Amino acid sequence: MFSALVEAAMERARYRQLEDGTYYGEIEVYPEVYATGRTLEECRQELEEILIEWLQDRLSRP
Repeated sequence: MFSALVEAAMERARYRQLEDGTYYGEIEVYPEVYATGRTLEECRQELEEILIEWLQDRLSRP
């Protein structure tokens, strides 16, 4: 179930290349979840890690 939530959220991720050549990624429905990376793949991986940490934090709260 958790992995399905992560997968669905990552499908909504949007990326753009910044002026310095790095990439920025975000998931609109989770405004606190965003990442940057030197490559698109690095940005995607970082975004997924941040999303997982963010979801785990929210789900562990009483």
